[in-house]
Amino acid sequence: MTLPKGDIVVDAGKLLQRNGYRIKILNTINFKKSMKYNPFAYIHSEKDILKVVTALISNTKGEGQGGDPFWTKAETLLYTALIGYIHYEAPVEEQNFATMIEMINAMEVREDDEEFQNQVDLMFEELEREKPDHFAVRQYKKFKLAAGKTAKSILVSCGARLAVFDIAELRDVTAYDELELDTLGDRKTALFLIMSDTDDSFNFLISLCYTQLFNLLCEKADDVYGGRLPVHVRCLIDECANIGQIPKLEKLMATIRSREISACLVLQAQSQLKAIYKDNADTIIGNCDCSIFLGGKEPGTLKELSAQLGKETIDTFNTGESRGREISHSLNYQKLGKTLMDVDELAVLDGGKCILQLRGVRPFLSDKYDITRHPNFKYLADADKKNKFNIERFLSVELKPKPEEVYDVYEINVADGEESGPAEEAEPLS
Repeated sequence: MTLPKGDIVVDAGKLLQRNGYRIKILNTINFKKSMKYNPFAYIHSEKDILKVVTALISNTKGEGQGGDPFWTKAETLLYTALIGYIHYEAPVEEQNFATMIEMINAMEVREDDEEFQNQVDLMFEELEREKPDHFAVRQYKKFKLAAGKTAKSILVSCGARLAVFDIAELRDVTAYDELELDTLGDRKTALFLIMSDTDDSFNFLISLCYTQLFNLLCEKADDVYGGRLPVHVRCLIDECANIGQIPKLEKLMATIRSREISACLVLQAQSQLKAIYKDNADTIIGNCDCSIFLGGKEPGTLKELSAQLGKETIDTFNTGESRGREISHSLNYQKLGKTLMDVDELAVLDGGKCILQLRGVRPFLSDKYDITRHPNFKYLADADKKNKFNIERFLSVELKPKPEEVYDVYEINVADGEESGPAEEAEPLS
């Protein structure tokens, strides 16, 4: 579930726990109220590396027209090489964005000395001697085809794109993973992705999370559960146009339904979707079996909806009278087609009404549901402030070992309550 501010997790958190849901939270507004999310934790193959890089590039382009694609392709080669090295060669605790940023920072380039080798060059050179066909080595050699001045420009572009990772809080929240995205289809889980509705600096993290979520669940449904997840996963993507671009969403919308996954896209206007996904927006909308119009004034949305509603048959009659030496009267009856609701009628739709369209069913006008009449409304914070979900308290049980800390691990037999003594002494965490 994507939320613009996070109100729902506060209002309904306790109700969800009451009904047996695990609660997972990724909060890009206040990282102190967020669980950890490390995209590297879900990389299991070379194709997963390419998917992460594609999602990262797609959602950190910035505003304005794209420039020469050469620079983007060169950056892609470097990111792929670095992530490949980190995934296959680095210890688990160092497999994160912070390590990748440190590697980029260590890539000094000297324009006047083409033979100069920085620390990262030496790392890849050593890896090539041991594993000449390594995936990361092959990608890095392609990147190194760039001359000194060109390579320096590529590194500057990388630094600008990944500038957000200079923020300590973001590095901390991506240090390791607690979201367990690949388990959402195994048991009842409520995942809240909270983003700012005024600042899109960290929205790429939400988009990356969705990209990995869809891929992980589809692969698990096919490989483990024979094509369908045991627990249906419903994604309520509020402010869909503001989370960034989910790569290949038009294909995902057509394929995820067969795996017990569904996505509800919430938009202010259809034009928002077209601004991000261009020609693929119509494909995305066409793969939605149900659509509900809650009101709005955007002309393009109203025009398309009016056409989709179709026409109704109406009876008309005309009367006429002619005067001369004699008076004659005429009366004509006709059947005409009239648009069910014109654009101007949709623009002033009653705030308590909505228009629902289901596949295979004629659209109909309906009253909006009054949530205060729901039997579970009494358990929400809106009904009683005592039901407010305390995110800070929920996350306070998180173990936060210090880098220099050394501790003993004990194995406890729950059956008889006896301690078996220290199992092993853990290495200092980094």
